[in-house]
Amino acid sequence: MTDYVKVASYEGRKGEIRKVVLLYSGGLDTSVMLKWIQEQYNAEVIALTIDIGQQADNLEEIKEKALRLGAKKAYVIDAKKEFAYHYLAKGIKANARYQGDYHLATPLGRPLLAKIAVDIAREENCDCIAHGCTGKGNDQVRIEGTVLTLAPEMKIIAPVREWGMGRDEELEYARIHNIPVKQTKDSPYSYDDNMWGVSAEGGEIENPALIPNLPAILQVCKIVENTPHEPELLKIGFLRGIPVQLNGQDMDLPSIILELNKIGACHGVGVTHHLEDRVVGLKVRGVYESPAAHTIIRAHETLEKFVCTRHENEFKMIVDQKWGYLCYGALWHEPLMDDLNAFIERINEKVTGVVTVKLFKGRVDVVAVETPNSIFDEKLATFMKSNAFNQNASAGFTEIYTMQMRLSQEKERYALVSVGGDQNKEKFAPAISELYSLGFVLFATQGTHNYLNKLGIKSVLVHKANQENHKPNLIDLLKQNRFDLVVNVASPTNSLSEEIDGKSIRSWSVKNGVQLITDYDVLKVTIEKMNKSVKSGVSKNIESSKKPALL
Repeated sequence: MTDYVKVASYEGRKGEIRKVVLLYSGGLDTSVMLKWIQEQYNAEVIALTIDIGQQADNLEEIKEKALRLGAKKAYVIDAKKEFAYHYLAKGIKANARYQGDYHLATPLGRPLLAKIAVDIAREENCDCIAHGCTGKGNDQVRIEGTVLTLAPEMKIIAPVREWGMGRDEELEYARIHNIPVKQTKDSPYSYDDNMWGVSAEGGEIENPALIPNLPAILQVCKIVENTPHEPELLKIGFLRGIPVQLNGQDMDLPSIILELNKIGACHGVGVTHHLEDRVVGLKVRGVYESPAAHTIIRAHETLEKFVCTRHENEFKMIVDQKWGYLCYGALWHEPLMDDLNAFIERINEKVTGVVTVKLFKGRVDVVAVETPNSIFDEKLATFMKSNAFNQNASAGFTEIYTMQMRLSQEKERYALVSVGGDQNKEKFAPAISELYSLGFVLFATQGTHNYLNKLGIKSVLVHKANQENHKPNLIDLLKQNRFDLVVNVASPTNSLSEEIDGKSIRSWSVKNGVQLITDYDVLKVTIEKMNKSVKSGVSKNIESSKKPALL
């Protein structure tokens, strides 16, 4: 025995419980605890096995085994339709997954198991519910949280948390008490199984540094190496987000899921090596087999994406992720779940159509989609010649659409420099060089550009206003309101083209309130002010960094 101490008020204690409903899977843990509860708690045990489409279990054998081990009663309840339509249907519409391609088979099943356990416990006048979850797992939170929500008066026991037995000790306990179990020391894997998927843990799966031995682990799926060498095409028909047809044949949801499990397993579909964050804080690895879930979710999310707008799809992904985390995290009855489901149901009202999928070597690819609710318009989307899409509007759209992105990147300051006459160029060049050093991007008219280039001062060539066919042109740049500072000095001769440029520059500067400098001394004073401003800013930043943090 361990020194486990019960601290929660709902935990059942020896001497205070008399009749227990045990959620019984027939595996090692629950088979051992069926005997152990009778011994340790001196309580009657009613075994409850719930059929939610287990793919690898024989439920009648499990029932007979429970009775042989001393259960007063053994229930086997068929809950496949309830599971499919009230739990899996919600998962399908939410494209259920957690941290990758784990499609939440076990988390989706636990709230239903707990609900039925509460119903049977009350019907049989039991005062306690027992389960086979460990103290390190998620399922204890899922089952106990649901029981506490639905039946706050009920006591709960979790023998695996109490007894302190390891796997070897459980196997020895089973041997001593003549309890038949599948597990051996050489086959240490434990499984959880329902129609939505099979999860495997234990053995080398627990160590992410080791490669899982899939031929020994997989319960329903073929390893990819043994799958057919020809692909298989399937047509899945959806009505308001739920599969209703398989290859043109009307079927109920459980039948579609079970059939897709057989077909998908043959192609090795839905096998996932998954590292995840548990609710209790541990990082663990599991191997999951979800042939039907993987196939249906791939088909559903593609059809959903096809009938929704880009903004709906973007937001739906956020909602789906939150839904998956709540489901995985034992919060099925959290009110936010109802809120998310309301949005998800609204979106899925238009998710109707037929999706063709190709199954091949472990992959599911959606290869065709047909729906009456499509936003797709072939005339608009085609790359062939078509006048339906007004491409004339594309450039204007791009300019406006990318405006904020472009503005956010325009951190440099821009200066237009146009200095006429060789003596002026020589006089102004050092000051213009200082502008460049201060971080200004220089745009210069042709003569000034050529002169600066000889001095190694980089500038962008600006063609004169009357050179309309040469780009970039002065008038075009002024229209863009690009410049923060303008230096415009006329040459002694002041040619006609210079006069045209000068008028355009002066008119633009006045209109837009941009500083226009025509005098050397003014330029020097302006640069000195800029230098002082830069040094002052650096000094303030340094002083700020030296100040002690406030406690």
